[in-house]
Amino acid sequence: MKLVSFRHQGTEQVGAVIDSRVISSQLDPQLPGTMIELLAAGAPALQRLAELAIQQPGLPLDQVELLAPVPRPGKFLGVGLNYADHIAETGLQRPEFPTIFTKQSSCVIGPEQPIQRPRVSEKLDYEGELALVIGKRCRHVPRDKAAGVIAGYTIVNDVSVRDWQVKSPTWTLGKSFDSHGPMGPWIVTADELDPHNLELKTWLNDELRQHSNTRELIFDCYALVETLSTVCTLEPGDVIATGTCSGVGVKMKPRGYMKPGDRVTVEIEGIGRLSNPVIMEPEDNSRY
Repeated sequence: MKLVSFRHQGTEQVGAVIDSRVISSQLDPQLPGTMIELLAAGAPALQRLAELAIQQPGLPLDQVELLAPVPRPGKFLGVGLNYADHIAETGLQRPEFPTIFTKQSSCVIGPEQPIQRPRVSEKLDYEGELALVIGKRCRHVPRDKAAGVIAGYTIVNDVSVRDWQVKSPTWTLGKSFDSHGPMGPWIVTADELDPHNLELKTWLNDELRQHSNTRELIFDCYALVETLSTVCTLEPGDVIATGTCSGVGVKMKPRGYMKPGDRVTVEIEGIGRLSNPVIMEPEDNSRY
């Protein structure tokens, strides 16, 4: 099942995409109205959405605006240096323990929403990634039980401002500019995917920049859940982006950074495509 957050006639809703139709949770007043609540409700809520798909026509997919499936995750965590080919292009050592950083949830945008190149930097880079979405509140999850707490998988573009990334050892500043967390187009439930054998591709305009497979992950999805849940309680709707492969713009000669007028598209087998235009940060973007 594909779980979506969407806007229709000015109202934000959640539901499921089934056969190019969107089945809204609003069709049943007993169903939750946000993605985090829907994930927390678990299998009974998803089963009810499937039943509604048989009973109701739903909305045509092309008549709704897809939003980030989890518009404001409680935790939005990223993993650095998690593909061997990406480590090779950076010249760094293969890590013995996951490199974890935080993206602030205010950076999240959905499909087709514009990525803004900030006025303070031209070093705007893409990172196509598989992300897992937590479905159960959990702590101290062993690797062999991790699949049971994952609700599903989505696509994330871990947009990075490279000079700001290196200003701080935690990377958080360079990973958290507004609009630098494209996510979507939906969450594919965990029962439909093997997360560790999926083709991943990223295009900048018509140029294929990244091409790998999630079987190349150094620390796989289940290992990441085990590590992170050792430290903190994971909750429904938390998003963990698993890292990017080789082909990032910063390692190209000359540099292959994104610029206004570009379009970046990330495709992951079994999930779909996440595509976003790039614009200049508006001059009137200040709020105080």
